[in-house]
Amino acid sequence: MYEEEIEKSPIISPTEITNNTLFSIEQDEENSDKHVTVTEAEGVADPQAGVICKLQERDDIGRIELVQKLARENCQFLQTDKKEQEKSEHQDDEVTTVQVKEQDRDVLVLKKVQSCGPAPQAGSAESDWRYVVVSGTPEKILEHLLNDLHLEEVQDKETETLLDDFLLTYTVFMTTDDLCQALLRHYSAKKYQGKEENSDVPCRKRKVLHLVSQWIALYKDWLHEDEHSKMFLKTIYRNVLDDVYEYPILEKELKEFQKILGMHRRHTVDEYSPQRKNKALFHQFSLKENWLQHRGTVTETEEIFCHVYITEHSYVSVKAKVSSTAHEILRVVAEKIQHAEEDLALVAVTFSGEKHELQPHDLAISKSLEASGRIYVYRKDLADTLNPFAENEESQQRSIRILGMNTWDIALELMNFDWSLFNSIHEQELIYFTFSRQGSGEHTVNLSLLLQRCNEVQLWVATEILLCSQLGKRVQLVKKFIKIAAHCKAQRNLNSFFAIVMGLNTASVSRLSQTWEKIPGKFKKLFSELESLTDPSLNHKAYRDAFKKMKPPKIPFMPLLLKDVTFIHEGNKTFLDNLVNFEKLHMIADTVRTLRHCRTNQFGGDISPKEHPELKSYVHHLCVIDSQQALFALSHRIEPRV
Repeated sequence: MYEEEIEKSPIISPTEITNNTLFSIEQDEENSDKHVTVTEAEGVADPQAGVICKLQERDDIGRIELVQKLARENCQFLQTDKKEQEKSEHQDDEVTTVQVKEQDRDVLVLKKVQSCGPAPQAGSAESDWRYVVVSGTPEKILEHLLNDLHLEEVQDKETETLLDDFLLTYTVFMTTDDLCQALLRHYSAKKYQGKEENSDVPCRKRKVLHLVSQWIALYKDWLHEDEHSKMFLKTIYRNVLDDVYEYPILEKELKEFQKILGMHRRHTVDEYSPQRKNKALFHQFSLKENWLQHRGTVTETEEIFCHVYITEHSYVSVKAKVSSTAHEILRVVAEKIQHAEEDLALVAVTFSGEKHELQPHDLAISKSLEASGRIYVYRKDLADTLNPFAENEESQQRSIRILGMNTWDIALELMNFDWSLFNSIHEQELIYFTFSRQGSGEHTVNLSLLLQRCNEVQLWVATEILLCSQLGKRVQLVKKFIKIAAHCKAQRNLNSFFAIVMGLNTASVSRLSQTWEKIPGKFKKLFSELESLTDPSLNHKAYRDAFKKMKPPKIPFMPLLLKDVTFIHEGNKTFLDNLVNFEKLHMIADTVRTLRHCRTNQFGGDISPKEHPELKSYVHHLCVIDSQQALFALSHRIEPRV
């Protein structure tokens, strides 16, 4: 491996390599180590002689920040012997590392890789190679990113990936406030390292604004909830207002910001002149920043799964807003358990045993109750004693409705429900889940819902089968779930597919030998094929190969995706020698981008579910038993151990 070291203090910009600077790459024939140095050339008599850049390999060095603009700085390229070029041909596959130092301390480490961008023009090797970030301080990574950005409509793939990696993972190594302050410094700096051409000032400002617009596009409404980002967007918007008269080229970025911030009025460049700008206009603008207005408390719109217990171990899962009333929740539960709503009541029971009946207009969902108790549905004729349904009483009263439902339609409703959850997950939620195991609940709400749903579907399969006491109907149920699993796979809903297969493989179900003996051979064969996709051997190779071949839109098995991210996190240090290990963050960001790939298309009308209210209610509000002990008790009751 080559090792290049740029010794510099402070970091040197390409525009600072002036006529008295000598840049050279020299390689000892007996030693493959190569050193890049920047030295003051002594005895340079002719100030017009320019920079001498001596290249002894075919390696492209045009992407190193230090030499990006050497070609414009009167640089002379001296051709070396062909013997040296032939020697370097065998070294193209080796990786070159560049270490940038400040005050004798590494601040940025870059690695040369083959470019994945457009094919270079004939006779040009410049696009073949580029440098990617290995590690660095947060400030230098951001600085390198801004230097690497260009202002064309489409970025090259590596720069686009670096930008996306940074925006996805910056919360790991810096706060949002730190990022806001750093971006304001880069935007407002009049000079860079002491000198800057006037034409570079608007270019740098536009790069900062491009990064900010990508940040907003990626985070969407997440930035609503952060006070630092809201204040930053107001500040930088007003800075652009100040600058657009001096730099008219910023008008495009200004209009983009007005669109993002929900500004209703558009202005011409002349209106931003110092003579016409006034404080009243500024005040009007600040009042119209609709995008930045506080949306109200998050809890008003947040949705969770409300568990309403029917017995000690079984509950109905109701997806509802936190602001839902007891009346709204009770209506869903009454329909689910086929009881008249007026005969039922919701009762909050704390773990200490205190009971409190909820009135129709009371808020049914409480964070404090969630941590300290449960909600039960009680029959009003037993309200004096406030006892829930007896175990198994409810299940004996309800018919097994699923047997009369179409399996493809059930799978469609499962997919429709799962897709609404999956489509709501923000990519950042996976980052918070991985790096902030404690106290990250408010940042992983949608992810938690999908994980919870996967668990509930698994319990639902076992519950339905084990509550069926008649052998013949139980066999029909198992066949039904095998067909539903096959349809889930066909519809590319791997989350419910895995959950159903795991539900059928639950110990309390798999032990039902009398039931499984009566399953026809073709169903056993189909189930065996479906099971093979859940085989964990070779790191779930069967699943990964099958999922890779599926076209989006598709829903992955989320627990496995989280396992992949966690494996990368726990197997690699986040900081190396006090530098951010950006290679690790790139691997994590690359895995997280799986969500984006899966959602590149939306499900079309060809597989949209038919309007079937009863089926929709049945699938959306699952009734499950959440106790493995209770499930085993049911299992032994319907098929006692011989």
